[in-house]
Amino acid sequence: MSSQVRLRLLPSARCLFDEPVQVKVAGLRSRQVVTMRARSTDEKGVVFSSTATYRADGSGEIDLDRDPSLSGSYVGVEPMGLLWSMSADILHKMFQKNNSLNPHVVKFSVHEEEGEGRMLAEATNERLVIGEGVSRLPVKEGNIRGVLFTPPGEGPFPAVLDLCTFMSEKTCLLANRGFVVLAVAVFTERPDNFKEIHLDHFEEAVDFLQQQPKVGSKGVGVISRSKGGDIALSLAAFVPGVEAVVWINGCCANTVLPLYYKKKQVLPALMFDISKLIPTESGASIGKYVLHDPLAEENKASLVPIEEAKGRFLFVASEDDLNWDSKGYMDEMVERLKRHGKDNFESVSYPGAGHYLEPPYGPYCPSSFHFFANQPVLWGGEPRSHAAAEVHLWKKIQEFFRAQLSCDATETKAKL
Repeated sequence: MSSQVRLRLLPSARCLFDEPVQVKVAGLRSRQVVTMRARSTDEKGVVFSSTATYRADGSGEIDLDRDPSLSGSYVGVEPMGLLWSMSADILHKMFQKNNSLNPHVVKFSVHEEEGEGRMLAEATNERLVIGEGVSRLPVKEGNIRGVLFTPPGEGPFPAVLDLCTFMSEKTCLLANRGFVVLAVAVFTERPDNFKEIHLDHFEEAVDFLQQQPKVGSKGVGVISRSKGGDIALSLAAFVPGVEAVVWINGCCANTVLPLYYKKKQVLPALMFDISKLIPTESGASIGKYVLHDPLAEENKASLVPIEEAKGRFLFVASEDDLNWDSKGYMDEMVERLKRHGKDNFESVSYPGAGHYLEPPYGPYCPSSFHFFANQPVLWGGEPRSHAAAEVHLWKKIQEFFRAQLSCDATETKAKL
């Protein structure tokens, strides 16, 4: 390594997963062209990496907040481009970061452009999923199988139920922002082991959250993606105490498995036709047209009666979702609520974004294995637009929950 070249991560090399860092290089020759690299290994041992070519200014400095990448994994001024453009060294792999106790460790480095690309400087970015003082408690109570995250301090705090399709602890990032979060999975084992879904199990999770001593919100918020979206809609429609729902790239109907509540079926399943998968040269298929039409007469019974909901909705759709027609489903729900004279919703759509909208600054995932399709599928999206959507949406989610989940200190005292 070159002793005079310095790579700095500001304001600190240690930060939260959803926080940006400023990447700066100093000590290069005037106008020197170098390659910047980022590299990380996920929980499954898959290596993710990115590269970008930069030209130093007259003082031998590079600032990713200011300077454009000339070539590589992305081009143009993208301050966090080295993070979101990291791709797996194996096809069709999603970045796995489900254990909140382990930070996302990224090695940044600067290399000479010529020859072997000798390393000139490096720095390690530790990106924490769970912040200082946040408690993590595995929950196994009744039908609840999840993890509870509680912010430091007395509270009162608003409460959020994270409905992951498969278990992930990433939304505990909300606990760093002052929310009590209970993460539970829709599927605790392989989906083909399930014959039906019971809404009562998720109602238990809502009740459990409301009973937490530091929770001060009168109702609970629910954040959901994909299959979790129709469960969240059903909670809002059938279960008291659900004040605010964030629905991200889900369906307007109950999908795949019949839904039961209080020992009777409340919604049949909207089914799919795997023969409608569209294969591509990449080896991954497009599943957008696999699900049956929820508005067809024979399928309308599967539509979730969201007009019955007392709480508010934030509908979020990616316009390039290749998993299913999220934008169409969102438009249907907006029209349905308007027809019923309701204005308890807001909606946002993101052109160029794909199915997997997550907390920002993780590697963009173009394709990965889909359990229902039993093969790799394309998720859609253009990486730069998708990354920008994640940054915008993450802020919007927090603003929405803060506005809808007002806290009352007397409520927490009553529990204590």
